[in-house]
Amino acid sequence: MSAPPGRLSAVTAPLVLLDAASLYFRAYFALPESMTAPDGTPVNAVRGYADMVAKIITDLRPRRLVSCLDADWRPAFRVEALPSYKAHRVADPEANAEEVPDTLTPQVPVIMELLDAVGLATAEAEGFEADDVIGTLAHRERTDPVVVVTGDRDLFQVVRDEPTPVRVLYAGRGLGRAELVGPAELAARYDLPERNAGQAYAEMAVLRGDPSDGLPGVAGIGEKTAARLVREFGSLDALLAAAHDPVDTRLKPAARAKLVAAREYLEAAPAVVRVVTDAPVRQDRASDAVPAGPVDRERAVALRDRWNLGSTVDRLLAALDLPR
Repeated sequence: MSAPPGRLSAVTAPLVLLDAASLYFRAYFALPESMTAPDGTPVNAVRGYADMVAKIITDLRPRRLVSCLDADWRPAFRVEALPSYKAHRVADPEANAEEVPDTLTPQVPVIMELLDAVGLATAEAEGFEADDVIGTLAHRERTDPVVVVTGDRDLFQVVRDEPTPVRVLYAGRGLGRAELVGPAELAARYDLPERNAGQAYAEMAVLRGDPSDGLPGVAGIGEKTAARLVREFGSLDALLAAAHDPVDTRLKPAARAKLVAAREYLEAAPAVVRVVTDAPVRQDRASDAVPAGPVDRERAVALRDRWNLGSTVDRLLAALDLPR
């Protein structure tokens, strides 16, 4: 991991929250489908995800770890607010099913079975995305520092210093080149205020938009302008109040016109962009502690042999056997 020297090691015994789908999607596309089980089923995503978990446990020595799952990849409350949300990814409109590669879908249950065999927790919340699970678990943590591992920039909004630090290990270019992002790094990268960098990032994202999620943003306002407006006005609410106040002269006429024209979008988008911090999270096991060794080594080895996972599972078992 390419986090600045000393910075990652300074995060002692954290709670690690894995954005599971983001990571196993990346593993699937990073590794060849020629990695198969004896029956020919591709296992590239299984291998990639298990290797990521092993590396994270080895490098971070977390006290606790949770793989956070999408119970609903396109929640109704977000679609109701903004019908375009992820609409371009829908494979079956009636079932609200996401377009997923045929050879990835069968691998997800194998990943879940392997996590269960070694004793690592998963969590989800009915009607919510993994981002909301992460947002909720990070928001309510009052004991340990939190490290969120994801390839999705949307989760930059959860960073904080108090009451317990929350950092994002951003693996957008792969885990080997992951960057550790906290309020200071986020503020420096996007020229945002450090005191509320996470919130400011979310508000910048509303203005900027995100085509990959079906968020149009405000026409004519790019990332740099969005960051400057959030920084200058302090919050999205204050910015919009100024845009609709004919007495307030801080906005240039062109910027005011763009914001006023996007009023309907700007009223809906914050509920879509902001992660939920009070989702009804359900965990699959009583404890999220990283076990001192796999809870069912024999079952994990059987899965290794059945699915031809070879050294991948061996590395995961070795990581769990490390002293913490």
